[in-house]
Amino acid sequence: MSQSQQHDRDRPAGSSTALSEAYDTALLDLDGVVYAGGEAIVHAVESLRTARDGGMHLAYVTNNALRTPDAVAEHLTELGVPAEAADVITSAQAVARLMADQLPAGSRVLVVGGEGLRVALRERGLVPVESADDEPVAVVQGYGGPDLAWGRFAEASYAVARGLPWYASNTDLTIPGARGIAPGNGAAVEVVRIATGAEPQVAGKPLPPMHRETVLRTGAKRPLVVGDRLDTDIEGAFNGGVDSLLVLTGVTDAAQLLAAEPRHRPTYVDRDLRGLLAGQPEVTVEGEVFRCGGWSAVVRDGKELVLDGGGDPLDGLRALCGAAWTFAGSGSFGLDTGKAVSALGL
Repeated sequence: MSQSQQHDRDRPAGSSTALSEAYDTALLDLDGVVYAGGEAIVHAVESLRTARDGGMHLAYVTNNALRTPDAVAEHLTELGVPAEAADVITSAQAVARLMADQLPAGSRVLVVGGEGLRVALRERGLVPVESADDEPVAVVQGYGGPDLAWGRFAEASYAVARGLPWYASNTDLTIPGARGIAPGNGAAVEVVRIATGAEPQVAGKPLPPMHRETVLRTGAKRPLVVGDRLDTDIEGAFNGGVDSLLVLTGVTDAAQLLAAEPRHRPTYVDRDLRGLLAGQPEVTVEGEVFRCGGWSAVVRDGKELVLDGGGDPLDGLRALCGAAWTFAGSGSFGLDTGKAVSALGL
């Protein structure tokens, strides 16, 4: 699918064949898609195993820069999804490549983040340092986990305030965990931005450096981006001109999906990773009425989103997307969706 076609998306697409057969590579987000808080999300392990056994290449693309690809692959294998380090692409790798393209080899870089970021920098010939007084020539921030000391933000602020170039692996404001939604690297970046008034160069999803890193490392010909976030996973697919599957196991809920502007509208939507193993029902339109399964949806008199019928609630959501996205056009759907969404029980 071309990006120009994505600009015109007015409903989720259908697929007569299983997505694992229609696409050669799944570019899977991790947090909120495969696992949350380190534990596998329901149906994830068996769905990925089945897709892989059927010939689909699985690549794990994460904005979380904390862990190394080796550590991520080991964790996936422990969960029951055998993976190699080469199957993992991180925003730490993307930002390290971006920096290596702009800085001399051997440059000292002040790191605020975890081991994944340090390993990625070393792989690109850059030297991690810990203090603004260690003569760094640049600063980079990546997610450092819940125990990252507050003083690390001070070190970054001192260096950035001196005029050093500043990079961020990603700017996700939140990250899903076993106990709920926690602050992500974007929240940490905001701390330094507030202190310095500067703006970082960002590498992670949805921006081009991450897409470039993924293409270089996977060689995917017919990729499908699979994620739980509209503003990173789905927008990243949109920017790269490739198709996407939104799963409702992470941060995005039904109301946010209905309000999505064009760059945040996925090609497909499903409950979880079982969606890889099945075709996708078509959303049809008759006049102003959108139908999927046993449901119909319409924006009545330009004032109210109305849902009728019954059956699989997910089909109802797909029909609602058709009505809401068409009404919104190139903007964001602004009518109240609470009544329609509550009728689905999602």
